[in-house]
Amino acid sequence: MSASNAVGESATPTPTLAIPHVSRAPKLEDFLSGRPREAETVVTDFRQFDPGDGDPVSQPTTAYLSYDDKNLYVIFICRDDPTKIRARRARRDDLLYDDRITVNIDTFHDHRRSYWFDANLYGIQMDGITTDGVDDFSFDTLWYSEGRLLPDGYIVYEAIPFRSLRFPNTEKQTWGLALGRVIGRNNEFSWWPYMTRRLLPSWTGQLGHVEGIKKVSPGRNLQFIPYGMFSTSRFLDVPATGIPGIHTGNDARVGLDAKAVLKDAFTVDVALNPDFSQVESDEPQVTVNQRYAVYFPEKRPLFIENAAFFNTPEQLFFSRRIIDPQFGVRMTGKHGRWAVGALATDDRAPGRMVSASTPDSGRRAADGVVRVMREFASESYVGIFASSSDFAGSYSRVYALDTQLKLPRNWYLATQAIGSNTRQLDGQRFAGPAYVAALTHMDRKVTSQTRYIDRSPGFRTDLGFIQRVDIRQVQQTFTYRWRPEGRRVVGYGPQVSAMMDWNHAGQLLDWQVAPEFVFELTRMTTFGAKHSQSYELYQNLEFRKQQTNGYFNSQWTKWFAVNSSFTQGTGINYYPAAGVKPFLAADSEGVLGLTLRPTPQIKWDHREGRRSPSPVCRWCSRIISCARR
Repeated sequence: MSASNAVGESATPTPTLAIPHVSRAPKLEDFLSGRPREAETVVTDFRQFDPGDGDPVSQPTTAYLSYDDKNLYVIFICRDDPTKIRARRARRDDLLYDDRITVNIDTFHDHRRSYWFDANLYGIQMDGITTDGVDDFSFDTLWYSEGRLLPDGYIVYEAIPFRSLRFPNTEKQTWGLALGRVIGRNNEFSWWPYMTRRLLPSWTGQLGHVEGIKKVSPGRNLQFIPYGMFSTSRFLDVPATGIPGIHTGNDARVGLDAKAVLKDAFTVDVALNPDFSQVESDEPQVTVNQRYAVYFPEKRPLFIENAAFFNTPEQLFFSRRIIDPQFGVRMTGKHGRWAVGALATDDRAPGRMVSASTPDSGRRAADGVVRVMREFASESYVGIFASSSDFAGSYSRVYALDTQLKLPRNWYLATQAIGSNTRQLDGQRFAGPAYVAALTHMDRKVTSQTRYIDRSPGFRTDLGFIQRVDIRQVQQTFTYRWRPEGRRVVGYGPQVSAMMDWNHAGQLLDWQVAPEFVFELTRMTTFGAKHSQSYELYQNLEFRKQQTNGYFNSQWTKWFAVNSSFTQGTGINYYPAAGVKPFLAADSEGVLGLTLRPTPQIKWDHREGRRSPSPVCRWCSRIISCARR
């Protein structure tokens, strides 16, 4: 079988393909040796997302699909000049600058959420979940991949177990599917089916339809990960007064992480005294002279699966607020158009942070979160949220209603209304509402977002990540890109962002205007300049700031990359010496990063200067914001 679709100036009908069932799983060697396969669907009509809009993929690409009772199989044969292919033997999830293939699967066919599985020619994996066009890199699951370099390109084999997916408990499955190929030197991203920026921010809504998958299930999918730890030590104790002595200390700890899948689509995670010592460490961030708390992503197993189920326009649940649970249970899942997430856990950390002489020492907090969403129409939903955190006599209660509406002509409206009620340990009480609304539009050339935030002085959320209250803020971002076809220039154009906020007494707090001009070239090359003028009221002192920034980032060859930027202007010293008020001073920052890859097995990085990590887009590998985000 084969699948294709025509490309026109407007959206084309969504193509459908049927994937056959096989009793013998295909192997990579079958394709290398020419051994006959049992059955498969063949896809060849790959079309460019970038730099062209619907142009045929620049290098011949073919995908072969089949499934058995346990796995979905996708094999890509990608024709190319082997000397020009960019791929490395790297650690998992480090593929942003490699030539690679990708499989995107919307198992609930809700046009909102899809799994993605990327691999390069060495079989190195990168996976995640896209929800409403936003990528979540924290998702990791078990699947299989391998690849080979060919005289005229490369081949990649993927086997995705059904037990690693969540999908409806029905006899026949109807899923969304997209197959993609990235050719880094051309800044090229090609897809089956034809996908276009003109329909962004709808991403999962552009996936093709898959039929023919029958009688598959992830099963009960029970996982148990117990652990035990014992340590003993002898140490010299030198007290401030008295005689030093030798002391012996023993420490024993046992625990369990468990997971169960119910009715195929619902997942229950349980943790008993979990061991988080093996969790990947955080990427470093600049925390010096920061006015607000910095954000670190969640990486602990208990909180990762279906984390997007708890997302709302305002981040009312930030799981890293729960520091040291002894017991936790979490359920997430989907049935039809309903999505549910619930969490209950304790937290030993608050009882350790108070003085040992107080009655609350050693006590623990009780935390709970519930999120329910109902989808309707196309890519629209309404949801409710509630959270509670209780410790000793204190508590924090939050409840919210939010919705997303897909409007005509590719506009999206997201709104949320929130209420909160808080009592602190010292008896102080706070209560108040918050509101947020965002209107977004994207197409191939234009990106526009208008956002309004209103948080009352009494608004609090102990389990969320809210940097500032007593604020009314308006934000506007507008981007325009000229995209010449068939040239080395992928796109160029201006971007302007503006912001203004004031408190509920009407006092101006901040404003900023920041125009920028960007050039995007092939070979993953971006350079541009940005200038900002801003005002900030801090500790009743007025500051007028300005900054000018230039940057250049390039992967011009597969063995050498450079990332550089220089910023000069003025900034506030938020933490001056004792007795000195905050003041405005000259502020400059330079960053130079060099990367050498002399062989696929060797990578050498060197960084000079200081830099706070910025989000990187999975599709264009650019550190600056792109229209895909």
